[in-house]
Amino acid sequence: MRLTQTAIAGVWIIDEERQTDSRGYFARTFDTAVFAEHGLEIAWRQCSVSHNHRRGTLRGLHYQMVPYAETKLVRCIRGAVHDVIVDLRPSSPTFHQHVSVDLTANNGRAVYVPPGTAHGFQTLEDETELFYQITPEYVAAAAAGVRFDDPVLRIAWPLPVSVISDRDQSFVELGHEHQVGGAARTR
Repeated sequence: MRLTQTAIAGVWIIDEERQTDSRGYFARTFDTAVFAEHGLEIAWRQCSVSHNHRRGTLRGLHYQMVPYAETKLVRCIRGAVHDVIVDLRPSSPTFHQHVSVDLTANNGRAVYVPPGTAHGFQTLEDETELFYQITPEYVAAAAAGVRFDDPVLRIAWPLPVSVISDRDQSFVELGHEHQVGGAARTR
């Protein structure tokens, strides 16, 4: 397992190191000691799956407010997604910047999403599934989001949006009534 720091502090890409033979492969996807060496959260409290029927489906950009800020480890287990993490920490040098990574069932790549960031993705294939490890527990009253097409963020989603929830479309743009304060407001 290889961990690579991205341009946004606390956002890591985790690549499997597959041991392959005639049966297929075996790969470690999480290791408490390796994560702890990098100062990453290791006490996952919840696991979730996101199944998406159609290519072009967009979910996000989600975060959870303090004191329920979440850390996530996100992996694509079927299909492919374009995954985006946005820095919402006002004191960060990368405030309002984002990183993106393609997660696919074939590449086995995962992304570590820290508190203070918003997370979203767009499916690149039909019938795509993501597996989430999350801490702390989800609290619906603390759930919030930023518009996927916010002009401040200028995210270049790879496909036209085929499916998006009313909730995700209702998020306001940064700079309007929606101000993300504090260093750890995420979902």
